[in-house]
Amino acid sequence: MNSNILLHFIKNFFRQCISAVSRLFVLGIVLSLSLILLSGCQAAPKTDDGVIRLTLWQGINPPANRDVFQKLVDKFNQTHTDIQVESIFAGGLDQQIPKIFAAVVGNVPPDILTFYPQITGQLVKIDAITPLEDWWEKSPLKSEVSPNLVQALTLNNHLWSMPLYTSNIGIFYRPELFQKAGITETPKTWAELREVAQKLTIDKDGDGQPEQYGILLPLGKGEWTVFSWLPFLWSAGGEIITDDQPNLTTPEVVQALQFWQDLIQDGSAKLSAPERGYEEDDFIAGRVAMQITGPWTYIMKSNVDYQVFPMPANVTQATTIGDGNLYVMKTTPEREAAAREFLEFVVSEEFQTEWSIGTGFLPVNIKSIVSADFQQFINEQPVLKVFLEQMPAARGRPIIAGYNSLSDSLGRAIESTLLGESPEKALQSAQKRLELIWQDK
Repeated sequence: MNSNILLHFIKNFFRQCISAVSRLFVLGIVLSLSLILLSGCQAAPKTDDGVIRLTLWQGINPPANRDVFQKLVDKFNQTHTDIQVESIFAGGLDQQIPKIFAAVVGNVPPDILTFYPQITGQLVKIDAITPLEDWWEKSPLKSEVSPNLVQALTLNNHLWSMPLYTSNIGIFYRPELFQKAGITETPKTWAELREVAQKLTIDKDGDGQPEQYGILLPLGKGEWTVFSWLPFLWSAGGEIITDDQPNLTTPEVVQALQFWQDLIQDGSAKLSAPERGYEEDDFIAGRVAMQITGPWTYIMKSNVDYQVFPMPANVTQATTIGDGNLYVMKTTPEREAAAREFLEFVVSEEFQTEWSIGTGFLPVNIKSIVSADFQQFINEQPVLKVFLEQMPAARGRPIIAGYNSLSDSLGRAIESTLLGESPEKALQSAQKRLELIWQDK
């Protein structure tokens, strides 16, 4: 393993932290990492009972979903006496990044890591994970997992992870508010979405400030904002990467960002609290009639009336995959083989059916989707059919090593545009920033 490359990543992480928080806080992180690295020098305890004991780091939330996962891990352990998996909640995913790097450089990584696929490129670059394509080609479960999900996890002709779950985003809406506004059909195009959002924006007391807006848009430069905006980019026929280089100034990118600004300028979109675009309070209270989110939302557990329609299209239909993945960390051949056996259990029909029913995510296993238990579940939760039907149009976010920088710069451009800057100027600034970053790679 090239520890110099790894330390370069950690240094870049700290540099980003310094721009957002105080140096004192970063110093605390450095000291914490030093303690982790020192503890990593100690030899791990060994057992002589022939059982391979694997550690799995995860950041599954909410706790109810974590409980579902733990029950399934327990089921694996009960049926695999030679392999025992310990699932460890390692904190929120953003909090885990320095822990992961420190564990790798200290040669004490977990055996299995559950994380978003956007970290893939970084893990590949520091030689922390093992490719899976040779094993997957021989797996009897290969035909049961959707090929487009696997393709989205492939980088440089190698498969680096397996999906734990999948889903995508659509637009939740309040049928009662649609009915009151005289809207009988849900929008299928951008133009129709804009028109419907205007009709749903109501100033009830005539003070010039609407009490009800058509749609909620996420304010902030974080990943949720980028995640929510990408379907509009892809629907316009655009891309943000060309030949492994960021490319944010194409007409399609500008058009997609201009559409969000149009909604703001129309007065029909309400901005969320900063970096809180996923919160549902305004939707549940009726202050907004539409919200971009996925089936994991609390809306589905609330008592308000709601329905879902697919992401409206411009040039083509598109939505963003919301997924979580499992990586096999580089350890020893014996431990890696045991970890792959657990991954095979995760993508099985048994696991995926129980996990999906318990959490609301969509199964990655095709047999699970058509199983009697899951079909009964979606009949009780019919909005899930919208997300199932959207899966062929769903795309994953890039998994290249520089995605974090790309997302941060793009998020800043989206935020600036929502606050009034022209899309062209915001995107040009983001592109210049990224070109400087890419020169340093």
